[in-house]
Amino acid sequence: MKIEEIEVSLLPLRDQLRTHELYKSLNSLSDIKIFMENHVYAVWDFMSLLKGLQIHLTCTTLPWQPAKNTNTARFINEIVLEEESDRDEEGIFNSHFEMYLDAMEEVGASTFNVKNFLNSVSNIETILEVIEGSNLNVAVKNFLKFTFEVIKTNEPHKIAAAFTFGREELIPDMFLEIIEQAGEEEYPKLGYYLKRHIELDGDEHGPLSLKMIQELCGIDNKKWLEVAECSKNALEKRVQLWDYILLEIRKNATVLA
Repeated sequence: MKIEEIEVSLLPLRDQLRTHELYKSLNSLSDIKIFMENHVYAVWDFMSLLKGLQIHLTCTTLPWQPAKNTNTARFINEIVLEEESDRDEEGIFNSHFEMYLDAMEEVGASTFNVKNFLNSVSNIETILEVIEGSNLNVAVKNFLKFTFEVIKTNEPHKIAAAFTFGREELIPDMFLEIIEQAGEEEYPKLGYYLKRHIELDGDEHGPLSLKMIQELCGIDNKKWLEVAECSKNALEKRVQLWDYILLEIRKNATVLA
């Protein structure tokens, strides 16, 4: 199995995500608030996937040793630089997660639950127990548990699979359309975050992520099969999260009707 075969095998799930009813249901700022209050956990756990890759593919221990693959190490370090310490719309250095929290507050979405959850997270050894014991909804719990189960395997090819194939593609475009209709000048933080997200996740990161997986798997067919399975599971968890958010949006619309 090779990368092309994996991409073909994932097409049904990726098409399911691309055509998900959630996108058509994001019609107002109220819908965006509900989306962001649940999606924020995916923004947060993305950083743990990224840092997991940095731990395995660059040198983060002492004494320092050269990375096995300098091109992959640079790719990961560049993404860490951008995601962990980018400039916000005011030119201040900030992580993309913190920019997302700022954008949530800007549109009136609550950040209480996610901040409370993060305060309860202290180490990787107990993360799964903390997630299970939290008051998060089942869809978010399952999404996060899968992410950290993958990270805790300490197998870079699996982490890279979740990192590369488990992320959404269409949401920023949908957000931008709504923000532009509402008046982008009223929501500069959200508008900037989305445009920056689109800019960084453009033509360069996708191909480099695929190349990273190719280098991690090489000619090991077992690793290729595990990448395929992990990618499939990551997309399934994303679909389940989208299903839940759609249900919440529809419930809210019924209440407001």
